[in-house]
Amino acid sequence: MSELWAVYWPVVLIAIAIGLITGFLIFRPKQRVTLTRDSAPVRPHMAAPAPAAAPVPARRMRDGEGEGLASEAAAAVSDVTGQIIGAPVHSNLPGSQGVPDDLQRMKGVGPKLAEALHERGFLRFEQLAHLTPEEVERLDAQLGAFNGRLQRDRIVDQADYLARGDQDGFEQRFGKL
Repeated sequence: MSELWAVYWPVVLIAIAIGLITGFLIFRPKQRVTLTRDSAPVRPHMAAPAPAAAPVPARRMRDGEGEGLASEAAAAVSDVTGQIIGAPVHSNLPGSQGVPDDLQRMKGVGPKLAEALHERGFLRFEQLAHLTPEEVERLDAQLGAFNGRLQRDRIVDQADYLARGDQDGFEQRFGKL
């Protein structure tokens, strides 16, 4: 037996190390994350977010539109097939006609915020300029890491100047473009 141990001791140590690592990975404490519809994920080490006055939908939904993976897949398929067959899939959305504006011209709007606005259907300055204060709050809550930017950087006011083509007024109020 001691000859067997003398020959195979490295293999036994490697097997024990693999067993310990595997046991740790299987039985380690998992991080608990609580997901809600109106706020960012809440982890145990984070302070609980302040309760919202009213639940904010993740995005605007049309009648009959679901919220699952199948609904998103169906929406994506309709977008692609609409482009292939030339159907006006999103022609009823306000601001969907014409070339999208460069939202990054506004102060405080970088590529990621512009992309987040595009994902929510805001492609033109006039769409942002016509937002009501309630819609601004709702949209602001949906922007995640950019929460508060629409009001702090006065994006609606900037969009109003740019939608009207008033570059001089914009530069007097917000600085050079």
